[in-house]
This record gives sequence, C-alpha cells and structure tokens, in this order.
Amino acid sequence: RQCRPPRGRPRIRTHPLVNLQDLWAFAARNPAYSTAFVGLTVAIVGYEVSRLFRGYKALAPAQVTVLINQEDALVVDLRAAGDFQAGHIAGSKNVQMAQFDPENKQLAPARALPIVLVCQNGITVNGAAKRLRKAGFERVHILEGGITAWREAGLPLVKGKG
Repeated sequence: RQCRPPRGRPRIRTHPLVNLQDLWAFAARNPAYSTAFVGLTVAIVGYEVSRLFRGYKALAPAQVTVLINQEDALVVDLRAAGDFQAGHIAGSKNVQMAQFDPENKQLAPARALPIVLVCQNGITVNGAAKRLRKAGFERVHILEGGITAWREAGLPLVKGKG
C-alpha cells in the first residue's frame, strides 16, 4: 500500500506568535512584571558594560595558571596572613588589603609584568585592581572566584609563609 500525501496545502501560520501590540497589552495588565523585567535587563546590561570598561580582566583558575607559567605573572594574595599561611598559590606574595599600596616594594618593580590579584571569593580584589590601574599598571587581572574557585578547580595550594 502506498502512502499518499495529505490533500490540500499544509496550514502555515502567517502571523507571528506574539506581536508588539500583545506585548504592550501584557505590560499594561502587569506593571509589576514589566517593571521588574526592565529593571533586571538594565541591571544586567549595565553590569556587563561596566565589566568591559573597568580596565582589568577576571580570569578563571586555568587562565591564571597559563599566565603564571607562560608570562611569569606576579600573584598577589590580599587575604589575612593566617588564611595565606593555611593555603596559597605557589609563588604568590601576601599583601594585606589594609596595607595595600600600588607603590609597595613588592609591586612597584612588577609594572611590566602581568599581576593577578587574589582574595578568598574574588570580591574584595576589585578595589585593589582599580587602584593598580589608576597607578599605571597596565596588565592587571583578578582571579574570578578567588582561592575558593582555585580549590574547586583542584589546583594545588602551598602552606606556610611562602
């Protein structure tokens, strides 16, 4: 027995599923949802634009290892001395956030090198990165997610003063 094609033409939609009038009607009926949507959209776009123009780059742990191995990056750990001694990236220098100064004797000679700033969760390094950029350091990076992300990636930490 042969299969026959369906009789007549298949039905094709000629209008879009949602048109602009439907969106405006939805927005008018649901002002709270509409306001929340617009607010979140503006916040996300604003955050992404600010990341583009902040002057330093957030790197994943794997990218930091490449920077250390290929370009001899200086890793600056901004955590408290006790946290640093409990586990830090090999070769990193501990500079307390309270004493952080771009003209620090450990940092000043490294203006030409890439610098990677590290903290516990990748949040507190932003202020230090801005200060380094303002002081003229060109290649400033932060470890996205901090030491926590480094540990989660299964990368080694060294104990002691370093």
